[in-house]
Amino acid sequence: MLALSSQLNTYLFLAAFLFAAGLYGLVQRRSLIGMLISGELVLSGASVNLMAFNHFLAPDPTVGQIFTLFIMGIAAAEAAIALSIIIAVYRNYQTIDAEDLHDLQG
Repeated sequence: MLALSSQLNTYLFLAAFLFAAGLYGLVQRRSLIGMLISGELVLSGASVNLMAFNHFLAPDPTVGQIFTLFIMGIAAAEAAIALSIIIAVYRNYQTIDAEDLHDLQG
């Protein structure tokens, strides 16, 4: 198990899986909450990718960690804003199903 965690390919596979699961969820989910969770999976995959490359390839260990902290901050702000928008949409339309919100099209 220790030898498995010391390879870059393991982390890249995990990051690709998280990213692909997030993209699949964004395309297939009908509810806005599911889309929000899928978007968080995409950001998590990007964070794991940055941390893996930072750990194995970068000479300065803090660069990838700083980028990951910025991604975490952006994800938190995105989740807060998206949840407030979802709550406002639910109050107006009584649904969080994305297909039922056809009135929002410009």
